[in-house]
Amino acid sequence: MSVGGTDFDRWSADRLAQVEQALDNWVHAEAPAGLGDAMRYAVLDGGKRLRPLLVLAACEAVGGNQQAALRAACAVELIHAYSLVHDDLPCMDNDVLRRGKPTVHVKFGEAEALLAGDALQALAFELLTPADAGVPPAMQALMCRLLARSAGADGMAGGQAIDLQSVGRKLDEAALRDMHQRKTGALLQASVELGAACAPSPLQGASAEALRRYGAAVGLAFQVVDDILDVTADSAQLGKTAGKDAASDKPTYVSLMGLDGARAHADALLAEAEAALAGAGLPDVTLLGALARRLVLRAS
Repeated sequence: MSVGGTDFDRWSADRLAQVEQALDNWVHAEAPAGLGDAMRYAVLDGGKRLRPLLVLAACEAVGGNQQAALRAACAVELIHAYSLVHDDLPCMDNDVLRRGKPTVHVKFGEAEALLAGDALQALAFELLTPADAGVPPAMQALMCRLLARSAGADGMAGGQAIDLQSVGRKLDEAALRDMHQRKTGALLQASVELGAACAPSPLQGASAEALRRYGAAVGLAFQVVDDILDVTADSAQLGKTAGKDAASDKPTYVSLMGLDGARAHADALLAEAEAALAGAGLPDVTLLGALARRLVLRAS
């Protein structure tokens, strides 16, 4: 099943439709004072949904609970959406374009955008803790811990704090890697671990370590490619403002390594992810391999 193969495309389209329908069902418009409209605007009808696909592919690789995986897939997308809403605010990156449309604070105002992000974060954990959806309590607790850790000070929020303090500074590769492993990589790695957490019994040993290494490599590769695309693609392709990193004097893999060096680094991380899968000892990791290749070879 190659990255461009019809089997993978069919699987991807089917799972994306499931995720989109579930998000539409679970992100209610009825939240008061227009809050639901802002939440739905932030989440629906946009985005690549790579994180949900990683959850679902990892779940299938371990023969996991698909009800739990769909909830985890939506939860991780809600956390991602909340982070984008907050990152785009004037006090952060001050962006006006996201997913090809005006950012949430441009459309609804700053206060409503802040509240929409808060509500999306809370809803993510509500989805992970259903009372009657066939998700065992121990699995719920593990998924909550994985998602919280990836979104907090040791993950996404901590990475954003480093990012804001690094404007105009030169970082060496170790510091840049640490920032991006937190800001972007942690949630992508957590997506893989959330899917694995849906296994009938906790994954241990070489298989668990292999998926952890795969998720870490894929998470960092995503950011390296993002840095490349910020230089090589235009705003229409990206659905967000192109060239923003250079204009803001932010450290990136391109500013550190050059364009060719960054591309070589992305390729090396893809090879690292594929090597981890090869040693995972799981029956079928084809989908995870296809996702890694699609992530690195993407044009937007």
